[in-house]
Amino acid sequence: MKLGIVQMAVTEDKEENIRAAEKHIAACAADGADLVVLPEMFCCPLSPKYYAALAEERGGPAWRRMAAAAAGSKVWLAAGSLPEREGERLYNTAFVFDPAGREAARHRKLHMFDLNIPGNVTRESDIFTPGDDLTVFAAPWGRVGLCVCFDLRFPELALRLALGGAELIVAPAVFSAVTGAAHWETLLRQRATDNQLFMAGVSAARGKKCLLSHAPSMVT
Repeated sequence: MKLGIVQMAVTEDKEENIRAAEKHIAACAADGADLVVLPEMFCCPLSPKYYAALAEERGGPAWRRMAAAAAGSKVWLAAGSLPEREGERLYNTAFVFDPAGREAARHRKLHMFDLNIPGNVTRESDIFTPGDDLTVFAAPWGRVGLCVCFDLRFPELALRLALGGAELIVAPAVFSAVTGAAHWETLLRQRATDNQLFMAGVSAARGKKCLLSHAPSMVT
């Protein structure tokens, strides 16, 4: 199978982000991708001041546009993640769509990123409710597990996904400049080596220029 990895810049304009994602999904499909992966919060800046304003319920505008993009390009789409509203709660949620545009999986980020280092304090747990489900879905080339960003740091999660049959784990993320530089590639290699499976990680681009890259064909 061929994997399309979309490293896109995310702006304050939700509609602009959705249109950019649609363009990149179509480009990956035209290049032969079977599965396209978007980054965490692909339609919303990773900042507390945007989450509530740009959140939507399951089946909302971004959900529908990504379902249509998957169907239009006839690809499997791991649509990064978006702020999902359910009642009074917000979740950081990854949706997967099949080539018919049907929802194939939903993963709510399990582990909240709470960081406290000099000059940088982040508390996702003040905003988001953690999910409580492991997520593995069946695709034509094998079973695929999902995790979101900080979930990647927990080896037990990857192990349980592997024990659930996952041959590939998809990890949309927005790693920080500090921790990303130090740990991003190492964590992906660790999870792959520990569990003898493939990892597909994608983080949002920094700056306004959108980047698009395609991973080489990968047989699972």
